[in-house]
Amino acid sequence: MTFQQLKYIITIAECGSITSAAQKLFITQPSLSKAVADLESEMGITIFYRNNRGVYLSKDGLRFLSYARQIMEQVRLLEQQYKKKEPIRRVFSISAQHYAFVVNAFVVLVKKHEKSNYEFTLRESRTFDIIEDVRTYKSELGILFLSNFNREIISRIIQNADLKFTPLFTAKPHVFISRTNPLAKKVCVTLNDLKKFPRLTFEQGADNSFYYAEEPHITEETNKNIIVTDRATLFNLIIGLDGYTISSGILSSDLNGTDIVAIPLESNEIMEIGYIIQTNRPLSKIGKRYLEYLKNYINQFDFSKK
Repeated sequence: MTFQQLKYIITIAECGSITSAAQKLFITQPSLSKAVADLESEMGITIFYRNNRGVYLSKDGLRFLSYARQIMEQVRLLEQQYKKKEPIRRVFSISAQHYAFVVNAFVVLVKKHEKSNYEFTLRESRTFDIIEDVRTYKSELGILFLSNFNREIISRIIQNADLKFTPLFTAKPHVFISRTNPLAKKVCVTLNDLKKFPRLTFEQGADNSFYYAEEPHITEETNKNIIVTDRATLFNLIIGLDGYTISSGILSSDLNGTDIVAIPLESNEIMEIGYIIQTNRPLSKIGKRYLEYLKNYINQFDFSKK
């Protein structure tokens, strides 16, 4: 096994095709296919399965990819330290559901490293992809929520992926609505109050199970539904269409302005928001710092009143 072969595996997984990966790596397809076959034979596993759309990772391949990424990350750090004689480039990646507080902490992290060389990645992503990102070490941390409704299913999926969930805080559901929405004057709203307004939810792709939803009460019947893929669009539609979404109640005026307000929702649900990591890999120093900044931001809020 060589570092070159590990690089090949990572590139193929990212491209989803041996042909595309060969072009990106500037080698021939037969050479790349042979390198993969030799590695599979040496390791005694099948890393990729083939279909008419390209290749996809086997169960063994997913685990192998996770280790390959960890090894290549260490190789890059060694090269930066000793070979290129350049300052070490800080590397950190996080995948999260669409929460402003995740971005706030990320901003602090970047500012603390503004005098360093760094490569930081923040993915606001779908629930299934967040779990897969952490499972394959595409991201070191994942941020998502558990509720009474999804806890059993999502906890099992996390455990089966050899990941660990650690709670950060528990909040009662709130609705995000425009400051000009008629409901904004209420101290608390009910699900019945919301029925005449468009409900906004985040798209979950092919793995669109109710259990993967980012919003509590996802099974509640509504006549007006809009599905979006990013947070900025969702907030624009909340303002433009008097829509609503259900979330934790934490809003950032620094990032989102003051046109949207959070109103408590009368509900028996909870949102336990936490992070997932690999069970067999400790957090990096940067990962620990990010969590420290995240907790510091969250501690500004009094959830006993939310």
